[in-house]
This record gives sequence, structure tokens and C-alpha cells, in this order.
Amino acid sequence: MKSNILIIGAGFAGVWSALSAARLLDQAGRDDVRISVLAPQPELRIRPRFYEADVHSMKAPLGELFEAVGIHFIQGSADTIDAQGRSVSYTDNHGQLQRITYDRLILAAGSQVARPAVPGLVEYAFDVDQMESAMRLEQHLVALASRPESPARNTVVVCGGGFTGIETATEMPARLRSVLGEQASLRVLVIDRGATVGGALGAGITPSIVAACEQAGVQWLTGSSVVAVDAGGVTLDNGEYVASHTVIWTVGVKASPLTAQIAGERDSLGRLRVDEHLKVIGQSHIYATGDTAWAAVDDLGNHALMTCQHAIPMGRHSGNNAAADLLELQPVAYRQPKYVTCLDLGEWGAAFTEGWERELKLQGLEGKHLKRQINSVWIYPPAADRTQALAAADPLIPVV
Repeated sequence: MKSNILIIGAGFAGVWSALSAARLLDQAGRDDVRISVLAPQPELRIRPRFYEADVHSMKAPLGELFEAVGIHFIQGSADTIDAQGRSVSYTDNHGQLQRITYDRLILAAGSQVARPAVPGLVEYAFDVDQMESAMRLEQHLVALASRPESPARNTVVVCGGGFTGIETATEMPARLRSVLGEQASLRVLVIDRGATVGGALGAGITPSIVAACEQAGVQWLTGSSVVAVDAGGVTLDNGEYVASHTVIWTVGVKASPLTAQIAGERDSLGRLRVDEHLKVIGQSHIYATGDTAWAAVDDLGNHALMTCQHAIPMGRHSGNNAAADLLELQPVAYRQPKYVTCLDLGEWGAAFTEGWERELKLQGLEGKHLKRQINSVWIYPPAADRTQALAAADPLIPVV
């Protein structure tokens, strides 16, 4: 019977884990190990683009790619991880309960938007966290045109002024104009608990955020929090009420709840602490990668963020190292000392920074050109060509 490397999740970290494990098995000439990917759909959903329009197109099929490199896909959703018995119970695409055993497990189940106990949040707020919820928002925006003209109809409230909130807000005026017309009186308001506009992203990038928001007419209400959401708008912590038919929640993310089923140390986001090879500390057969992993990127105290920038190279390492562990080969230490950001800022352009202090390198249209290249080319999986795909999965490729 073949050994089994089981990967939960087909996001950036899951896809690249599978490809990297396949690469090492190919190099070792081993055909006695199966790589299985368990996920709800055989597609990579391009989550970093869910703030854009046409969300339904933000995906890349994986069937031909997995077939080309010999990866077994299982359509289903993981329910229970039994670390002692080395098995995972899941619900398949027919709604039936199934169970699969593993020799090495790679948890690449991603993350989800954090939903605190704010009254009305679940019932009335939208988000751009998953494809289904982003499509629900898009359908809602289109339907606004059929509603009577009112300030509430024409007002979008974005809760949270972090990366996702800013990209969503600066894209929103163009999206609204395409629905409500060029002459519509629009209001896009970002509500953020921070003291300054874009303060969470640092001083280097703030001027670009301010300029883009001024051009787009995006307003900020800083030093404020939303304490309740209802069908007509939001209530702020100072008692003020903002009327809006479109409230979008972007305040923070947390690791997949599956992480709670694995014994180990976690950070405040629920991510499992891993060693330099991305093995969960305290576990012999389980690796965590991408948004489920609390992983050091350097020796200076910096840790990977919940972004595809980190998930892709982490996947290349976790897949390689899980296979190396099984084959008793030398693993490769994960390190990613270079950190960059590329923040989309709507029609104004984008801002590209380098370093953890986010030193501005490109902005405006130059930054936008780079952002489009990242979003449309760099973060997509390789073509369904075995040689090219395996070469692209090398963990020693220099990473950004």
C-alpha cells in the first residue's frame, strides 16, 4: 500500500505544497507515495482579488495541473483531524461522511474573516473574504440600481482600514458608478479605530493612501468603531448612526478552526507554531503552512503574514519537507527575509513598498502596472505541464 501525504486545502499554500511534494518524489524516483489534496473545489480561488468586480472569474482550475504531476484530488470538506490515529474525517461532495488516513499531514486550510459578537454583523454585513460572500456583495451592488434614490442606497460603509479595507474602499467608487451612473451622488466611508488614515500600514505608505482616497472621494472616520449593524446602517461607539444599505466588514482574520484540533502552541490569530521546516511543534507527522502557520521568516523576530506573498513559498517548503520527512531526506529551512507590499488604490493607482517599515518604491500608475502583473500573472498556478510545474515548485527559488 502506498504511503499518503494528505494536504487539507487548495489555496496558495495547499497547491504549492502538493507541487513541491510531487517535485521531490519525482527527483527521488519514488512512485510508492501518493499525494492527496482534500478541498471543496478543484480550483485555486484568487482570494487577493475578491475586492474587484467579476469575482466569479477569480479562480484557476486545478484538474489538469494535478493530473499532469500525479496529484490525487479529493472533493470534500475536512471535519475532524485525528492526530493519534493519523486520519481525517470529511464530508464529500455528495454529503457523505468519509475518512482518509495519512502518513504526513499538511494543514493548508487557510483563514477566514474574524466576526466578533457585534449585533447584526452576521445578518446584515457583507465581506470579501470568500468567493461566495464576495459574489453576494457583487449581486447586492448590482441590485442597488433597482432601489429608490437615497443617501443610504448611495453610501457604502467599509469597516476596517487595513489592507483589505483600503483596497475594497478605493475600488468601490468605480464599481458604484458602473451601477448607479456617473452622476450619482456617492459616499464611501471607511470606519477605522486607528488614529490616522491608513495608520496600520505605516507612515511610508500613508501619503499614497490619502492621495488616492481624496481623488476617489473616499472618506475616513478614524478613532471610531462599529458597535452594531442593522438593515439601515451602522451604529458607532459614540452613538452616531450612519445610514447605509451596504456595510462591508474587513476587520481582521483568523486561522481555520481546524487548527484547534491539533495540539500545539498558537498565536493570537489561532495559527499553529511551527519549526523552521514548518512542522507543527510537538507533532511528529503534521505540518502547517500558509495562513494556519505561525512561522518565522527571518532571525529578527518577523513572522509570515496571512498573504499569498508568504503562502506560496511556505507551500513550496512544507510540501518538500513533508515528503523529505517521509523519505528520510534532508529538509529545507523556510526563510523569507525580504518583505514587500503592493496596495491597490483604485483608479489612482497602487503603492509598492519594500521592507517591514514599508519604504515606498513605486506609486500611482507605475505601482498599478506592477499590481496588475501580480494579480493577473504572478499569483496564478503554473500551466499543466509536468516539467514546468515541478520546476516552479523548487523551495530554493529566491522568494519575495
